[in-house]
Amino acid sequence: MIRIQQIHLTLEEDMTLLPEKIIKKLRIAPEELLSWRIHKETFDARWRHMQFTYTLDCTLKHEENVLKHPHKDITKTPDERYRMPKKGVVGLVHRPIVVGFGPAGMFAALLLAQMGYQPLILERGECVEKRVKSVEHFWKEGILNTESNVQFGEGGAGTFSDGKFTRVKDVRIRKILEEFVRFGAPEDILYTAHPHIGTDLLRDIVKRMREEILRLGAEIRFSTRLDDILIEKGEVCGVVANGEVIPCEQLILAIGHSARDTMRMLMKRGVAVEPKAFAVGARIEHPQRLINEAQYKAYANHPRLKAAEYRLTYPASNGRGVYTFCMCPGGYVVPSASMEGGVVVNGMSEHARDGENANSALLVQIRPEDYGNDPEKAIQFQETLEKKAFQAGGCSYKAPAQLVKDFLAHQTSKGFGSVVPTYALGVTPANLHTILPSYVCEAMEEAIQGLDKKLKGFAYQDAVLIGVETRSSSPIRMIRNKEDCTSIQIKGIYPCGEGAGYAGGIVSAAIDGLRCSEQLIGMYHYHQE
Repeated sequence: MIRIQQIHLTLEEDMTLLPEKIIKKLRIAPEELLSWRIHKETFDARWRHMQFTYTLDCTLKHEENVLKHPHKDITKTPDERYRMPKKGVVGLVHRPIVVGFGPAGMFAALLLAQMGYQPLILERGECVEKRVKSVEHFWKEGILNTESNVQFGEGGAGTFSDGKFTRVKDVRIRKILEEFVRFGAPEDILYTAHPHIGTDLLRDIVKRMREEILRLGAEIRFSTRLDDILIEKGEVCGVVANGEVIPCEQLILAIGHSARDTMRMLMKRGVAVEPKAFAVGARIEHPQRLINEAQYKAYANHPRLKAAEYRLTYPASNGRGVYTFCMCPGGYVVPSASMEGGVVVNGMSEHARDGENANSALLVQIRPEDYGNDPEKAIQFQETLEKKAFQAGGCSYKAPAQLVKDFLAHQTSKGFGSVVPTYALGVTPANLHTILPSYVCEAMEEAIQGLDKKLKGFAYQDAVLIGVETRSSSPIRMIRNKEDCTSIQIKGIYPCGEGAGYAGGIVSAAIDGLRCSEQLIGMYHYHQE
């Protein structure tokens, strides 16, 4: 195949015109084009006449004739196929165990199952069908299930999110996207520049992936928390889960960024851990109409355009980086607590992204020196903010909220205007300056006004800030060997994904899950008698 770049369509041109544009660019007869597919689609809103830009892969009758004439936009299509790892020569007595069934754990388990390793997966939360009911019960009644919620359960925190996929340069991403499509995701995630699935579709995809992993011989135990790990002579030899001792020699820890009790247990058992930078802040909610108009201007209501999104950064004068994270067009701010007496917010969109509001985390960098450069204090830093938010919200899991204009004026809001907060359990007017550290608020204030120059309306006075967002990434990193992804202290343990501090989103977590399984497979083989 050959790859062609810089094929353009205006908003008024249909995708059916792409073959015609291929033929024109290649200067070939129509019968020379045998097939084509989209490799990448981007939308550029900076042009006076906004346009879609495509990279296409084509099969031609006489490919060599085209490649004889060098052109910067025309090359041979590179081989981007994912190749399964080769099995190692050391035999395992016991099947590998994967702890956690979020994106990292799911893809680690999927690869192990596909290679015949029949892994045992332990997940503290419920299967997605039961988990959805527990989450919805919390959102309606304010009764939290601390073991199965937005953070814990099948699919991980990403199941209740926008389902956004960030493209990275890694050979594994093609396998990840193709597996999602195989289990029911829209095919356009294979080529759109900013693919997303939506929480409504993700739930069914997660279920189908689980069914395939089981079909391949794995075992999954839901509502099963990792209580302890067993170590002999510096090597893992088993785990304790729900009081049961389970032997194992290879353990992939994909615990997620919110399993603080598990983090503390692992630190006590000698797993090497270091504090790391993370970020905290609040969700900012605007009318989606305002974001569409800011991004698309006169084309805001064009039927070819989806709900507009943004990704913004701002360097505050106090040295703090401020950035938007997990922006959810047409989405909702959702209650995301996993700890009794703590309020946490996150964002979520369905596939259609057709809600009235847009929301995004507005986050400020936190450095290890801010909390004493200690892993335990890093966890406590997050917990303290969540407890303060719970109290400010009225001790009922309502979230503290403040109009942007009042946040800038350092005063408690008396009510809300044109933006109706979407947080399911309701909000309480509050002053976020009494909850977040002063240096965080100073940076957020400056950023809101500065970002308004990049995205007109970002400082909209009726926009609502809802707190607190503390779970964008893990506060700790489990130190591992670069060569084989194993813990530097305990042989046989693979710290993996967001909870281990090696990922920050669905795709990067899934990539790390594959990476850890590849390392395990490359060293060991397993055959059950």
